[in-house]
Amino acid sequence: MDSPIGVLKLSSDELYLKSISFDAEFIKSELNIPEILIIAQKQLEEYFSGNRKEFDLPIDPEGTEFQHRVWERVAAVGYGSTKSYAEIAREVKSENSSRAVGMANGRNPLPIIIPCHRIIGHNGKLTGYAGGLERKKWLLLRELQNSGNSRLF
Repeated sequence: MDSPIGVLKLSSDELYLKSISFDAEFIKSELNIPEILIIAQKQLEEYFSGNRKEFDLPIDPEGTEFQHRVWERVAAVGYGSTKSYAEIAREVKSENSSRAVGMANGRNPLPIIIPCHRIIGHNGKLTGYAGGLERKKWLLLRELQNSGNSRLF
């Protein structure tokens, strides 16, 4: 799908959204598109237009137990808010594992849906994002613009 941050590739099985990739090549869509991809594209378009703040999609990201715990905490960070890697590490009961949290965040197969762009350095700096820091900044500023918050990071 085309988006304000570039072409995104959405992948699924018949029931669950599995991944979103950045820097995809635009490919003419297939005739038999699973309904989950149609719904996901619609919700992402609503998000990019500022009309959706939460996603309501069946997802099934592949990852380890630790990664799933991290992604669950990341998914709980609200629209227009941020948390640090250290805060997420404390929430998953792994206080000295900010680096491991960062690695799990970097392996998130569903960016935007599991909003890893909302996780920042403890000093408020933007650090690491699989889609690049410019995309992370764009997503955070867009949310700030639509959330009513005066400060995100």
